[in-house]
Amino acid sequence: MRRTGNRFSVNAMSAISTKGRMHFMVFTETFDADVMCRFLDRLAGHFTHKIHLVLDGHSAHRSHKVRAWLADHPDRIELHFLPSYSPELNPDELVNADLKRSLPMHHRARDQAQLAAEPRRFFHRRQRQPLIIRGYFGGPTSATPSNRTL
Repeated sequence: MRRTGNRFSVNAMSAISTKGRMHFMVFTETFDADVMCRFLDRLAGHFTHKIHLVLDGHSAHRSHKVRAWLADHPDRIELHFLPSYSPELNPDELVNADLKRSLPMHHRARDQAQLAAEPRRFFHRRQRQPLIIRGYFGGPTSATPSNRTL
């Protein structure tokens, strides 16, 4: 089968809640402060109340541009940061692992649009499965304090 040698990629980010809601964005550019601000705009547009968003320490999350966005929208979103080097505390890492497991192993996308369709399909399917989304919080290390057994 003939294929081009072109390389292409897509990126995805998501926000999940303990109530089983998921919001996501699939994008082709590099993840930076502009993309993060765009995601914050989209996320804030889905809620009428203030959002408390827990993030890792990625430089885009802590950038001047994101801090300026937050200063302009103090009643919309508040960020809370996980400790450095603690992916085991981040339930969204389980979303990433689930996404990677769900991607077709033998299907090769012919272009960037085909490649982006797979994670979108996954996220749309998960949005209709709140029990699975809530399950991402049930791991032994990512559990919320109220459901963590000591």
